Amino acid sequence: MPIPKSEYLSEVWKDDIFNNKVVFCTGGAGTICSAQVRALVHLGADACILGRNVEKTERMAQDIATARKGARVLGLGAVDVRDAGAMGKAAERCVQELGGIDFVIAGAAGNFLAPIAQLSPNAFKSVMDIDVLGSYNTVKATLPYLLKSAAAHKTDGKTPPKDGTGGRIIFVSATIHYAGAPLQTHVSVAKAGVDALSAAVCIEQGPRGVTSNVIAPGPIAGTEGMERLLKSGEEARKASEANIPSGRWGTVREIADATVYLFGDAGSYVNGEILVVDGGSWHTGMQPGAGFKYPDFLLSDEVVTGVKGVKGEKQSKL
Repeated sequence: MPIPKSEYLSEVWKDDIFNNKVVFCTGGAGTICSAQVRALVHLGADACILGRNVEKTERMAQDIATARKGARVLGLGAVDVRDAGAMGKAAERCVQELGGIDFVIAGAAGNFLAPIAQLSPNAFKSVMDIDVLGSYNTVKATLPYLLKSAAAHKTDGKTPPKDGTGGRIIFVSATIHYAGAPLQTHVSVAKAGVDALSAAVCIEQGPRGVTSNVIAPGPIAGTEGMERLLKSGEEARKASEANIPSGRWGTVREIADATVYLFGDAGSYVNGEILVVDGGSWHTGMQPGAGFKYPDFLLSDEVVTGVKGVKGEKQSKL
C-alpha cells in the first residue's frame, strides 16, 4: 500500500513538475533520502537509488515506485560509494535504463558516537571515505550527464523552462560542525568537507549551468540517524526538543520539500548555498548524543552506551 502523500510531500507543489526527469540518489534506501526521492517520483520523476544492501535497496525502490502510477525506480544494491568504478557503472546503467540523469542527491553517509579517545584512525577514515570520497565519486560519475541536462534545461529567471529544470545536485550534510559537537569529531570533519565540495562544484560547474547546494537536516523524527545518536526514551526526546527554537523534531517531509524547492524552478538562482532545515536547533547547541551530560560524560572516560550507533573500546581498534 502506498505511503500517504502527506508523509513525504506538502500540498503546495504542482503535480508533474518533474515529468521526464531522472534522479540519481546514493543512500537512497535511508529514511531521509528515500523521502526525498519519493517526493520527486510523485511529481513525475523516475529514479535510480543506490545502496550497499541489495535486498533493502531493491525493496525500497519498489516501495518508492508506488508513489506514482507508471513510475520507474531502479534499486541498485551492492554499490559502494567509495568505489569510483562501481559508481561509474551505476551511473551508466541509470542512463541506459532511464534515459539520463537530471538530478543527483549525494546522501550516503556513516555515523556513530565516539570520543576521540575511542576513535581509531580506521574508524575516522571510514566516515571520511563514505561521506567525502563517496560524495566526490558521486560527482565524478554523474557530472557528464548533469552537464548535458543543464545544457538542455537552461533558465533565465523570467520565463518558466518549457521542459522543466535539470543539471542540479544536492549534498545531504549536517549542522554539527558549525559550532562543534562532542562524540562527533569524525562526522564534523567529514560534513565540513562535503560542504566545501558543494561550493567547489558550484564555482566550477555553475558557468556550465549546474547548480550545487547542500541540505543540512537537523533532528528529524523517525530516522535511522536519530535512533543511532540519541538515547531512547521520552525523557531524552523531550530534552532534545527543549533545545530547539521550533519546539519539535522535524519530519522527513520537510526535507523532501526543501529538495523539491532546490530542484524546481523556484530554486533556479540558488547555487552554492547551504539550506539548513533544523528548526533553529544548531543556534542553541543541540548536539548529537543528547542524554550524555557535557562535559561530565567525557571526563568520566566511560564508553558510549544506550544508543544503536556506538564505537566502543573494542570497535575503536578496527
